[in-house]
Amino acid sequence: MKRIDPAALSPFLAIATHRSFRRAAVDLGVSPSALSHALHSIEERLGVRLVNRTTRSVALTEAGERLFARIRPAFRDISDALEDLNAFRGQPMGTLRINAARQSAQLALMPIVTRFLRAYPDVRVEVRVDDALSDIVAEGFDAGVRFGESIAADMLAVPLGLRQRSAVVGSPEYFTRHAVPRTPYELRDLPCIRYRFLSGVLYRWELERDGEEVQLEVDGPLTLTDQGLMIDAALDGIGLAYVFEGLVGPLLEQGRLVRVLEDWCPSYPGFFLYYPSRRQLPAALRAFVDFARAPA
Repeated sequence: MKRIDPAALSPFLAIATHRSFRRAAVDLGVSPSALSHALHSIEERLGVRLVNRTTRSVALTEAGERLFARIRPAFRDISDALEDLNAFRGQPMGTLRINAARQSAQLALMPIVTRFLRAYPDVRVEVRVDDALSDIVAEGFDAGVRFGESIAADMLAVPLGLRQRSAVVGSPEYFTRHAVPRTPYELRDLPCIRYRFLSGVLYRWELERDGEEVQLEVDGPLTLTDQGLMIDAALDGIGLAYVFEGLVGPLLEQGRLVRVLEDWCPSYPGFFLYYPSRRQLPAALRAFVDFARAPA
């Protein structure tokens, strides 16, 4: 085995963290081909294969897993030591990477991010919109944004923005053909636009009034995985949609959508910013957490 500078292992560390050459290359600011060449050079110098790569997946060999487990804490300690230097700067700096579902990014995260960037011009924020429930640690994110019940118990969580509320909406033209539902149970006889999670599970509409909770598996001609498309379909009169209130406010004011069963749609805790517990938070993340906690 030829001697290798520990700093030269950063390409392998990025690949092992992201389990993707493309994402690792973006993280390091190099091309995938340059990253592949760097990994080949590391493996040649160490005399052992570290990564098995196919056209569809990237997996570590047993040797790669062992090396990753040993060097990851060391690199994290180095990163923490460099973060300590931020105490000597007037303002935090660096890049903050956040993973968020589409609606949580639109309704809760981005209004805070835009204000945060004006307050901290030396920080860069990268937001990846991802409706799947990603492992933010394994994929190299600093934080994520989801509903509270979706957050792993070992994460720290901070409420992000106001409480949320949903709305059952349809177009005026829809109600020329169908009766206005007075109770949730009447939804079973009406065409609705169904929502399917990326896991494949169909969402059961959750409604509540005066302590009475109802969960309904509605039916209809269209099933979608995006609330924006559901709203478009509702505007076209395809069916009733059950979506976040914040996404349809202007459409309700303009009369392009009509709301029903409003008294069955109470508010509920909104989105949370969550992040792993660490000895030392990166300065940019610490500043963002404090900013999110402060009143707007």
